Order: sequence, then structure tokens, then C-alpha cells
Amino acid sequence: MKTLFLSSLIVFCGLIAYENKKHRRMEEKYKQEFWKREEMANNVRKKPLDNLPYITLPFERLPMDVLQEDSAVSECHRQLTALSSQKIVNLTGYTNTDLKLEYGTANITCLTEYDQNYTLLVRTLQEWAEALYKHNYACEAITVLEFAISTETDVSHSYYLLADLYDASGASDKKADLLLTAEKLRSPFKNIIVRTLQGSGPYSGWLHSS
Repeated sequence: MKTLFLSSLIVFCGLIAYENKKHRRMEEKYKQEFWKREEMANNVRKKPLDNLPYITLPFERLPMDVLQEDSAVSECHRQLTALSSQKIVNLTGYTNTDLKLEYGTANITCLTEYDQNYTLLVRTLQEWAEALYKHNYACEAITVLEFAISTETDVSHSYYLLADLYDASGASDKKADLLLTAEKLRSPFKNIIVRTLQGSGPYSGWLHSS
């Protein structure tokens, strides 16, 4: 009995050692590939940024005249107005190495700024939509959220709230477009957004209970 136990223990320890060694080899390979790409990226010359998918705020289509007196809405308006004079690009899912390889090392600072502007944009749009929704301006919230989704945001609750509003307004068929957009995302949140939208809802119950 003891011999069988010792044999099993030796086999088990051998498997653990093998898996650890395999993991270390994979980790080392990943590191080598990363530094190789990083070295290549650092030698890429600066390229023009004229063809980037810049985002313009369509104020003429957004409900800027609704709830202007509300402090939350007013702050969103202020933030969006400030952003409108900045360059905004959705670079979600791209690493700094990816960006340097594509546009050159010298552009990384401004590209990071453009992406930070985008992050602020979609967070502000979500806050604005929530404020409109809570004050029973559902149609206006839909308009704001549809613009956010058109930029391929990965703010999950923008998708969830819009899906609920589509259901509530009898436009459930429009959820198919939300799913198509979610499936194209370059984001770590892609899969959970897709799985949630494939469900039956409600999707943003946390907001309904607020």
C-alpha cells in the first residue's frame, strides 16, 4: 500500500514539475516576443496621423436643451464642450507597442492623449444618459447612448441601458445592432457584453433599482 502511495506521489510531483517547467518556457517565449516587438516599435519613424478615425461631437443631434438646469447634466455638457476642441480617437484594445509599430514612437504621447479623451467622452456620455433616464427622458437617453455605441464604446452599461430602453419602447429588434457592435469590440469586456446582450434581460437592473 505504501509503495503504491509513494509511486502515485512521485508521478504527481513529476507532473507538477513538468507543468511548471512548461509554464516557465511559455512565459520566457512570451517575454522574448514582447521585447522583440518593442525593439522593432522603438525604431519605427513618425508617421502622419491624418487618417485616424477622429470622433466629432454632433451637438446638433444631441439633446443639449434638455435638463440644462440639472447639475449632473450641466457638468456633462461642460465636459463635452471642453472635449469638442480636443482630438478624440478610440484606441481601445491597442497596446503602446501596437501604436508605436503602426504610427511611430514619436506619436505615442499624443495618441495616448487622444485615447484618454475618448475614455472621458464615453464615461461622460454614460453619465449623461443615466441622468436623462432617471428624469424620465427616455428618448433623449436613447439618442445619447446611440451616439456612444456608434463610437464602439466598451462601457458595458451603455449597451445594457440602451437594450432596456429599446425593450421598453417596443424597439427590441434594434438590439441586434447592439450585439453586432459588441461583437466587433477590441476590448477585454467584449465577451461579457455579448453574453449579457444574448440574454433575455432586463440588462441594467442595477439602474432600475436606483
